[in-house]
Amino acid sequence: MKSIFIEPTVKTPTIDLNHLTGELILSGKSIPENAAELYERPMSWVLEYIKQPRHTTNLRFNLEYFNTSSSIWLSKIVKALCSIKESKFTLIIHLYFFIEEFDNMDIEDLKDTLSPIIDMIGTPSISLGIRIYGTDEKGEVLRESMVLI
Repeated sequence: MKSIFIEPTVKTPTIDLNHLTGELILSGKSIPENAAELYERPMSWVLEYIKQPRHTTNLRFNLEYFNTSSSIWLSKIVKALCSIKESKFTLIIHLYFFIEEFDNMDIEDLKDTLSPIIDMIGTPSISLGIRIYGTDEKGEVLRESMVLI
């Protein structure tokens, strides 16, 4: 299985899907004119990946902003990854926020932020963790927290 690397544009994120490492990275802005055109190929890749996944898969959402149509495709990707059949495998979803947002989150804010992801996931067949990062304006991680599902 080949990896996929899609260069970013002003309106689309970097998409780096690496089967050898299990690193699936979406970084930047996702406000494409046609989300289906952007995400159909990565979605097809993910559907193939889940047939022979790595023991640990790291899905990294380092998105500054994404529109509603992108969120639908991102949800489909997460849902597909949660359907990996190997119960001893692990999926870790990494979410990046600016440190001000991260520091101002209390437990209720965190629950509100994660509830759409948790609701969408349902009961995964694999081990699932969500790691949250607070970053500075350069994207460097200043603080992190782990939530196990």
